[in-house]
Amino acid sequence: MRSAVWLSEGAQQAVYALKYGGLPRIADDLAAAMTGVRPHANEPSGVALIPIPLARKRLRERGYNQSEALARALARKWRIPVRPDLLVRTRETPTQTALTPGTRLANVAGAFGLANDQRSMINDHSTLIIVDDVFTTGATLAEAARALEQAGASRVMGLTFARAAIPDFI
Repeated sequence: MRSAVWLSEGAQQAVYALKYGGLPRIADDLAAAMTGVRPHANEPSGVALIPIPLARKRLRERGYNQSEALARALARKWRIPVRPDLLVRTRETPTQTALTPGTRLANVAGAFGLANDQRSMINDHSTLIIVDDVFTTGATLAEAARALEQAGASRVMGLTFARAAIPDFI
């Protein structure tokens, strides 16, 4: 798991602009900060970026997936493929922002799965890098990684733009 920056006030404003401000183009700037923290993969040719999928309702409301925007911007810089159709949301979940660290993992438990007929896609890549905007407790990334590993992925890594400081009450 790697993150480009700590979730400072400035980083939080950038994430907010990407996620809620209707500014998917800011993903290019966030991806530029992320290029220096590329996880090391054994075989660069077998690497693919996997954005965290949004629930259908949230995708309709927002009009785009911020994680996919980040993954596509990184893919252009690193010249590796994005596989937005590999991982899917299997159910709607409440937003994690309002939840305590202890309830986040339960909230996303079982929320991800492999898209239909995509198992061969996993075998085509030696390393899958899950891309998201913010790492808080790791619940979302851990659950997405679990789904990919259950589908046969042998190496899964995580990459986010920002990492939140973990509060003392965990």
